[in-house]
Amino acid sequence: MMRFAHPEFLLLLLFIPVFAWWHFKRFKVRTTSIRYSNVGLFGKLSKPRSHLWRRSMIFLRLLALALAIVALARPQSGHTEEEVITEGVDIVLALDTSSSMLAEDFKPKNRIAAAKEVASDFVSGRQNDRIGMVVFAGKSFTQCPLTLDYGILLNFMKDINVGQIEDGTAIGLAIANATSRLKDSEAKSKVVILLTDGRNNRGEIDPVTAAKVAKAMNVRIYTVGVGTRGEALYPVDDPFFGKRYVKMPVDIDEDVLQQVAQITDGQYFRATDRESLEKIFVEIDQLEKTKIEVKEYTRYSELFVNWLWAAMAVLVFEVVLTNTRFRKIP
Repeated sequence: MMRFAHPEFLLLLLFIPVFAWWHFKRFKVRTTSIRYSNVGLFGKLSKPRSHLWRRSMIFLRLLALALAIVALARPQSGHTEEEVITEGVDIVLALDTSSSMLAEDFKPKNRIAAAKEVASDFVSGRQNDRIGMVVFAGKSFTQCPLTLDYGILLNFMKDINVGQIEDGTAIGLAIANATSRLKDSEAKSKVVILLTDGRNNRGEIDPVTAAKVAKAMNVRIYTVGVGTRGEALYPVDDPFFGKRYVKMPVDIDEDVLQQVAQITDGQYFRATDRESLEKIFVEIDQLEKTKIEVKEYTRYSELFVNWLWAAMAVLVFEVVLTNTRFRKIP
């Protein structure tokens, strides 16, 4: 990026053609003559090349003048820099991995697979936020602590499977674990996104008590009930007939999930299929936007010295040639 601090001086360049015209016109007017009785011999003589080069010395002088004018306009080179100020959001995803998440009402996949894919898209779309993950069934564990390395988080997410934790649904423990991950956070916004398809039936702490603790720590909880309404097909391994499907009632404790969200100033959502689950994560993404301020400024460095040195070099070159190789003797 280049600019001129005083571009008005560049108008002086318009006078350079005028100086050139005035010089050549003056040169023609100042020609002299000598009388000879016979000038026939002079017609056969050619003008020496040094004569032509001597007349072109004016162009070097005009070039030096042009460079000096550009230097007078103070050319500057600019380097643009950006200062990014962010107010990040710390987010913990709490994912239910109980056996009921294998229900296949989120076609073409089951609930756990759909939840993992939608959550992965959510993580990939965030910037400047620390994100962690908690998994729970009969107990709750931290799958990944808060991190800005989304690649590592996504790899941990791929490793989540039903059956890695003893079965059950410990929603209260999941909230307490996720809140513990955020207790030392200095982020302006601390968020837990909890996905479950059941009701709390395990753990030493109930969801409402855990939500009150989260509220005291300024943690906001978005709860998502995952599952169709009515009944859903659930795969069963039969020792005689192999894999078969049975219908099981969908039992989501929506009242408790709504209460948890209300206590912590969050929201409750119900996802009955993959499309509605995707819309929920898009809405949460909009609700928890990271504030980013970008300040752009440009630093300029002076270049006129280079142009001035170039003008002096051309002028010295012209003076040396005029007084040596192309010196004119009266």
